[in-house]
Formats: sequence, structure tokens, C-alpha cells
Amino acid sequence: MGYRIIEDGIGVSEVERLLKMTYWADKRSAETIEKSMRNSACFGIRSDEDGKLIGFARVVTDYATTWYLCDVIIDPDFRHAGLGKALVSHVVSRFAGFRGILLTRDAHGLYEQYGFMSGEGRAMIRNPG
Repeated sequence: MGYRIIEDGIGVSEVERLLKMTYWADKRSAETIEKSMRNSACFGIRSDEDGKLIGFARVVTDYATTWYLCDVIIDPDFRHAGLGKALVSHVVSRFAGFRGILLTRDAHGLYEQYGFMSGEGRAMIRNPG
């Protein structure tokens, strides 16, 4: 199956569908999702087969020193195919010179592959360079 990582043309309803599958954002309203997307850098993965949005990640950043990675989700029907790794790799490369921060309950192993180090609790930090 082919896919492409995109940085524009991501619809709120598409993201809402994916976030409803999460434990952290399943109750977010469409209005809140739209506002969060408008004020963030958004990245998606689209299937080449049917154009469906199958992955999403959002970055809150000042574009100078720091970025916060959040709302990383891959549609359950497309997991275990390396798509999450491809998406995180793409995001990390775009913000390589800045400090990266994220919170995770259960994906420390994934993010450690991209230079994030565990802090206290769920927080992970990736220093520039």
C-alpha cells in the first residue's frame, strides 16, 4: 500500500475521526480540533489508494527554539506497517534544530528511536542536534 505524508489539505472532520479513536482526545469537539489545527503545524498521512487520512500529528511551536509534538495517531487498520515511524521521522526532520517535547503514556520506545529521552512521568524531551 502506498501513502504520502502531507502538510496541508487536512480536514477537521478527518482528524476528528482519528482522534475519536484515542484515549486522550476522544471527547474533543470539532470546534476545539479546528482551533488547535489552525494554531499548529499539522502533518498527515494519506493512502494513495483512496486518499483517506490514515495518520495525523500536530506540532505546537515557536519555529525558533521549541516544538511540542501531540495528537500522533495512526488509524488502527493501518498500524504495524511503519507509518507511525515515517510520520514521526518526518516531523523530527522538520524541527531538527529545536528542542522537542512530548507526553506519552505508552510509546516511549517509539520516541526514543528519534532522540527523545524520558523525563519525569510521561514527559520526553529531545534536545537539538
